[in-house]
This record gives sequence, C-alpha cells and structure tokens, in this order.
Amino acid sequence: MTKYIIKRLLSSILVLLGVVTLTFFVSRVLPSNPATKWAGTRATPEQLAAAAEELGLNDPLPIQYVNYLKDLLHGDLGTNYNTKQAVTAELAQYVPATVELVLLAFILAIVIGIPLGIYSAKKKDKLLDHGVRFFSIGAVSLPTFWVALFLQLIFYKTLMLLPIGGELSATATIFDSKPQVTGLLLLDCLLTGKMGMFMDALQHIILPCVTVSLYPIGLVARMTRSALLEILGEDYITAGRSYGLSEFKILWSYALKNSLGATATDVALSMGYTLTNTFLVESIFSWPGIGSYISSAVTTLNFPAIMGVTIFGACCYIFLNLVADIIIALDPRVRL
Repeated sequence: MTKYIIKRLLSSILVLLGVVTLTFFVSRVLPSNPATKWAGTRATPEQLAAAAEELGLNDPLPIQYVNYLKDLLHGDLGTNYNTKQAVTAELAQYVPATVELVLLAFILAIVIGIPLGIYSAKKKDKLLDHGVRFFSIGAVSLPTFWVALFLQLIFYKTLMLLPIGGELSATATIFDSKPQVTGLLLLDCLLTGKMGMFMDALQHIILPCVTVSLYPIGLVARMTRSALLEILGEDYITAGRSYGLSEFKILWSYALKNSLGATATDVALSMGYTLTNTFLVESIFSWPGIGSYISSAVTTLNFPAIMGVTIFGACCYIFLNLVADIIIALDPRVRL
C-alpha cells in the first residue's frame, strides 16, 4: 500500500505542476499588459518601463516561468495588481469564510444524505425510494445559480424569513466587533460568547449553505443507496438472515459498515467540486469568501489573484483526490 500511496502522491505533484504551467502560460498569452495594471492607465512610458522591470516582464518567458516556480516553492503567489498586497496574505483573509461554508454544507450532506440513502435502499421500489431518487437526481442536476436565486426569491422576497446575503447584518457590528479566534465566524462567536452575533451569522449562512449542500446531499444519498443495495445482495447478508438476525442489525451493523468505504470515496471527490462550486454561490449571496475575491479579480484581469485562486483550488482538489485514493487503498477487498 505504501508504494501505491507514493505513486499517487507523485502523480498528484505532476498534475499540480501541469495546472501551474497551464495557468502561467495562459496568463502570458492573453491580450493584457500587466505593467499597465500595475502602474495604472495614466502611467508615463517611463513608469510603464519601470513596472515591467519590477514585474520581471523583460526577462525571457522561460526565465519568468522558472522564477514563478521558485516563488511558489516559497509560498509566494505573487502580488495583487490592484491592492499591491501579497495574494497569499489576501487569500488567508478570504479562505476561512469559504471553509466555514463548505464544512457546514458537508455536515448537512452526511447528516441528511446518508440516512436518505439508507432508507431508500431499505424501501427499494417503494414510494419513499422513488421520492429519494427523484430528489437526489434533482439535487445534482439543478444549476447552482438557479437554486440560489430561487431560495432568495422564496425566503427573502416572498416570506421575508432570511436575509438575502452577506455574512452579518449592518447593525451587528455597530456596538461590537467580529471575534477573531479561528477565522470561522460561527465558531468564534460561540468561543467568545457572542450569542447575538452568532444567531445573526447563522441566519445569514442558511441560504448559501443549503445551496452549496444540495449537490453533495444528492450525491451521498445516491451513492449510499447504490452501495447498500449491492451489499444487501451478498451471500453473507443472506446467511445472516437465515441465522435469524434482525433487519436492523443486518442493515446498521453489517451492510452499512461495509458500504461506507465507497460512499466516503465519493464524498471526498465531491468536496473538490463543491469547493469550486462555492465560488459562484458566494458571488450571488455576497459571501466574503474566495468567490467574492475571484469575481473582482476576473473583472479586472488581475492575473496574480486569478492564478492564486486557481492553484489553491487545484491543491484542494488534488488533496481530496489523494484522500479518496487512500480510502480505497485501506479497503482490504481492493487489490492494488
């Protein structure tokens, strides 16, 4: 298994190198002058020349690429053209909000998706099973932006139950400041005892969290159902029934335990998709995460910020893919 993990780790490094190479050369061939972005549209020719020299644009392209790789190895993703701040430092400010949203979405996916899949498999071809299958197909098929706008229309415009977007109400920070402990606002509010701010933040995160969680809920429900139905048809399940074991014990003690490996693999892989999908949701709900950061970067062709977010997303997806491979390797039924 060690050789398998090392092999997968090396292949992951090659994939990441490919992503870095592609993003670098795409940023160089697009019709945009980074020196103008850096110095401003009203810069003089002398200022543009100085900006090009500062950014290393006068070096041959292979030299620029090598220098970029060296910077990446030192954790330097470049400098934001607009703010003149390090992209790494800026991402550190936006990542916690995105992580909080994704974590809550996957807690919902596990808490809701697995029981749905279990009861769907238990009631195969019954009304409940058809209902769960219909829901799961819709959850993974509906466009995320449509779901977000629909939820805003229903719960904000029509029912006026939940806020339309943002992380906190404008009045929440008038007399008190946001707690800064872990970067996760809900957890920080609990740790510092700011329950009023916690309830306000909880109301704001419900709609984006539900939007993000729909896809993994549907996927987890489908995968759990499929894996359980396969396990329930095995000979040892039939033997257990012949020995008089209850359906509850067979389902929860034997079938579910042996089906969770495949489900965990799919969950790990779907997290990467959900992370990138979150960027669009954050833009719709004005959530102060990476989605807001990348949307402003794209509109201004801020290449260091775009490349930084792309590499961050690729690292997350590759890491989760590696976790899925390790989960597969830990299954004794799989021959590597």
